[in-house]
Amino acid sequence: MTGITNAGSNRMVLLSGRAHPQLAQDIARELGTELVPTDAYDFANGETYVRFGESVRGADAFLIQSHPAPINQWIMEQLIMLDSLKRASAKSITVVSPFYPYARQDKKHRGREPISARLISDLYKTAGADRLMSVDLHTAQIQGFFDGPVDHLMAIPLLSDYVRSVVDESNVTVVSPDTGRVRVAEQWAERLGGAPLAFVHKTRDINVPNQAESKQVVGDIEGRTCVLIDDMIDTGGTISGAVKVLRDNGAKDVIIAATHAVFSDPAVERLANCGAMKVVVTDTLPVPEEHQFENLEVISIAPLIARAIQEVFEDGSVTSLFNGRS
Repeated sequence: MTGITNAGSNRMVLLSGRAHPQLAQDIARELGTELVPTDAYDFANGETYVRFGESVRGADAFLIQSHPAPINQWIMEQLIMLDSLKRASAKSITVVSPFYPYARQDKKHRGREPISARLISDLYKTAGADRLMSVDLHTAQIQGFFDGPVDHLMAIPLLSDYVRSVVDESNVTVVSPDTGRVRVAEQWAERLGGAPLAFVHKTRDINVPNQAESKQVVGDIEGRTCVLIDDMIDTGGTISGAVKVLRDNGAKDVIIAATHAVFSDPAVERLANCGAMKVVVTDTLPVPEEHQFENLEVISIAPLIARAIQEVFEDGSVTSLFNGRS
């Protein structure tokens, strides 16, 4: 049987949906185990069928599923897998969603709108999840939507270590794409030797999705290498617009660093031609060959997730991985 057994004879098993199997395999390799064999397929009408190939009774189950397009298909598959684990008598079930689905719909902007991020948490709980693990939530408040423990992992250590290897820290400014991510920018600045901060002022029409206009920069960037950070890149319009504003205001170079490479069309074209020296992302979402370009760098998130899973399984501290932050 697959899985890991600790000194207390507790068994941990890893399971994965079909959305991003490479990431799940990398996590299993980091932990020195294999994924539970799983039979999954779709009926002609689109219904999903899932069955695990071995017993998970009494095990601590970690269900890994990322959420690229088509996102609704992978959410449904994950919920079905949760129900299967619950009915198979797993002792505990942890949902590992590196990219939390519907995270941008975390509050109401106008009347009669849903709070879809909360709905996802409710669905996870109802389907059988005891715990939730995710990377760089769009907003920290999403942690409060799930009725149970939430492990909020941060990709900053991985991304910043790479950035430090390619820049002169004495000439770096960390740039937030808006005022909402200044707190994250402060953590970046700390890891880059106390780099100064700047942010891009932008406006957004709440009636038009995936569009925001970058207006001006607040902060000292002239002649400096700007590290432009964000949690996700979807169509790339906002981030590429911010690169132009930084360049127009005298930035020497721009490095884009983001956790989630959603890369909906025409993101790849925009990023490849926006003038950024590097675009650095993690593989919380799959980055297929057709979405790769010359100045793109993809960093594996598997070691971070594997360490967090190990801490949870051994009743350790996940926040210790991030100096007490969460």
